[in-house]
Amino acid sequence: MAGALLLTACGGGDEQAAKDSETSAAADEVNFKAGTAKQNKADLSTGDFAANAAPAKQSSPVIRKWVQLSAAAVGDLDPVVTNAAGFVLYRFDKDEPSKSNCFDACEKTWPPYLVKPGGKVFIDGIKKSDVGFIRRGKGFQLTLGKAPLYLFSKDLAPGDTNGQGVGGTWFGVTPDGKRSGENGGDMPEPEIEESGNGGATGGSGSAGGGTKGTKLVARSQDGLYKFADDPNDSESAVGTVSGRGCKNTSLGGAISSISPDDDQSVGKPIKLWDGPDCTGKSLLLERGVSANLAAQNFDNKTRSVFIGEFATGTQ
Repeated sequence: MAGALLLTACGGGDEQAAKDSETSAAADEVNFKAGTAKQNKADLSTGDFAANAAPAKQSSPVIRKWVQLSAAAVGDLDPVVTNAAGFVLYRFDKDEPSKSNCFDACEKTWPPYLVKPGGKVFIDGIKKSDVGFIRRGKGFQLTLGKAPLYLFSKDLAPGDTNGQGVGGTWFGVTPDGKRSGENGGDMPEPEIEESGNGGATGGSGSAGGGTKGTKLVARSQDGLYKFADDPNDSESAVGTVSGRGCKNTSLGGAISSISPDDDQSVGKPIKLWDGPDCTGKSLLLERGVSANLAAQNFDNKTRSVFIGEFATGTQ
């Protein structure tokens, strides 16, 4: 008989998974297939293409007949792992090796990526040795490099990366289970702009140009963002900034990470400034998130934020 897969019991949001009991299952409980689902002539009305399998349609975690792990490039995430439908798979920094800490409300926003016992796993550019499983309810949650895998309910279309950097703890996953993007060393360094006139002030007006000639204007709805002076230290100072247009921050500019703190801010642009009232040098974050401002030469500099959106028709 072939070797065994380690399956970690992980059943609910309580602490029943403390000191997880590990059980082994015969390797034929999950069937690996090299190549894509299409190449293997899988039923494309099921698995990742099932009617309820898209992340935005999952009211509860979906256990698939088959799943696919593909090494891909999606926007600035290169490499990143996607499923057969082209949706990005994410990892959670607060998880532990082969143990999920995302349940209840969390799993509604971040549906775990599940395959049924006896199901198929198509691997496309992924090492079989990096793939693992956690027993979760009646299915198995997939892992890469022991990092449990999830989808994001706010990714509405294949190729969306709205979950990247959310809360400073959620990131697209690389084929070996690491963070993709900003903290994976692949995100290009943004240009830091100089401002001579202070851009926008008073919570209205414009914050100057974005990329490709876009114009950033005050958002039509209030946004909410949280920041920290050290995202890796649970006891570090944290704060929030909310509203629309230009807002000054607390912490004296000692900000190392910033991310959306409400659903309507996910994927929306903000601009950081090193002076009060949106003056001085600025850094545009087109998706409103950075888990590592030091990597973008803007660590401990953010004294004001412009909460905006790109004006229609300015592309």
